[in-house]
Amino acid sequence: MSLLNIIVFRHFSFDDPSVIVSWSKQAGHDLILHDPANGIPPEWLHSLDLLVIQGGPMSVYQETEYPWLIQEKQFVRDVIEAGKKVLGICLGAQMIAEILGGTVSPIGANKEIGWHQIYRNKEHHPWLAQLPDRFISFSWHGDTFSLPEGARHLMYSEACGQQAFAYGDHVLALQFHLESTPDCIEEMLSRWSHELIDLPFIQQDAEIREGMNHSEPANRLLKGILAQIALSISESTDESVLSS
Repeated sequence: MSLLNIIVFRHFSFDDPSVIVSWSKQAGHDLILHDPANGIPPEWLHSLDLLVIQGGPMSVYQETEYPWLIQEKQFVRDVIEAGKKVLGICLGAQMIAEILGGTVSPIGANKEIGWHQIYRNKEHHPWLAQLPDRFISFSWHGDTFSLPEGARHLMYSEACGQQAFAYGDHVLALQFHLESTPDCIEEMLSRWSHELIDLPFIQQDAEIREGMNHSEPANRLLKGILAQIALSISESTDESVLSS
């Protein structure tokens, strides 16, 4: 299998990329962890094989408050147009949706926070080959998105109809957090506990802590997705070599 150059965008200091980093290290891939607020080297567009865009407390439409979003969006657009592989998580998924022509907007008071059941529909995608028809993942989001034209809807939850979509054979957007670890969730509970109001799809801190056992199975699902992405890149490389 081909070794990959992976770029991971992390948007806040205590976000935990350890699941992605450990998978990459074990497979022997090269990985760069980067905060896009510090600027994005343009040469990465040509050198990367996979871009992973993680979540963040900001919204994609807050360009006035976070002006670096403008450059990040343009870079992600260029990566998608170049046919490179892209995986977006939460904020990353919303960014991809907006770039492709979808609309990102607040859900309203009833955010989706905690451990929730995610359901797959009948659409199949090779990157999701190892995912069951339903599973539990951590969520913490107050925005949602409309499905961009040409995208394939893949998953939903009781609280949110748009949980995942694919665009072409090289872009996958996931609203939920398979990468979440107990340490990161504890930090989120410490910093953002004011968001845990009493509404149907917002779990309280005790219930979230009780569900921490779901983290490890969710992490394994993410590693399965990453493995399928790596396989697709390797197969594309092999086909290019054979046709040359």
